[in-house]
Amino acid sequence: MNSGVAAGDDFFRTKKRFGQNFLVDRSVLADILKRADVRQSDVILEIGPGEGVLTRELLLARPSLLYAVELDVRLKDALLKLKEEFSDKLNLLWGDAVKLDYSALSPFPTRVVANIPYNITTPLIWRLLEYAPLGLTSHIYMVQKEAALRLTARPDTKDRYPLGVALEVMGTVSLVRAVAPSCFRPRPRVESAVIEICLSRNLRLLNDGRFSALLHASFRQRRKMLVNNLKNFSGITRWESVLEEADIEPKIRAEDLGGEEWLKLYGAWTSSVISPPPASL
Repeated sequence: MNSGVAAGDDFFRTKKRFGQNFLVDRSVLADILKRADVRQSDVILEIGPGEGVLTRELLLARPSLLYAVELDVRLKDALLKLKEEFSDKLNLLWGDAVKLDYSALSPFPTRVVANIPYNITTPLIWRLLEYAPLGLTSHIYMVQKEAALRLTARPDTKDRYPLGVALEVMGTVSLVRAVAPSCFRPRPRVESAVIEICLSRNLRLLNDGRFSALLHASFRQRRKMLVNNLKNFSGITRWESVLEEADIEPKIRAEDLGGEEWLKLYGAWTSSVISPPPASL
């Protein structure tokens, strides 16, 4: 998906490999803008501006600065016209949003508004969560409905997965609204949803990769017991003792644990090893 809203029938020809489906329902755009509640002090990061219609609306709300990250250089002419109009407020960044180094941005963004290609939803959010200690704590995303259900899934449900756990222990995730396929051109085959993520605690949890590594190992085969998934992870052969220290039943499945239990397990693990492996996302 891209957050550009198509202006009419003769809009930009999309590329499937970029996951481009342009938003044509302005009521959805209005709801995104209402939820964003842009203020003059905000520094915004937009991923996938497309033809720049959402970008324009965000800029008209007069934030301090907006960074727009776009991979498809065929959109350069449209976005450069927008740059001419909002020269002091818009900074265009060209490249892969998952691989981009955001740490050098100054001033650093405090909020993300993104209608992202659905095939990069999980790796992009993992990546942007790493910047929470720098102040990037407010996120609004258009995602596939299936992804929204996973991100908001509670313990002991089949949709529970590693990124949802990370978000639970770092803040809150809420569903803003559902978005039907008819809201896009071309029409995607899946339903979509707008979600909001607010980060407020454990902001440094993902910085060294250890917590995400633990989560991914624990969910590797989700129908297996937690202790079996963790066998030999981080070189530990007796995970029963680590789980016992965290007061967690070894036969439980990863999807059944709540956020506080994950933090207990993480604490018990990190206290038992010296150099855990980096995350493999």
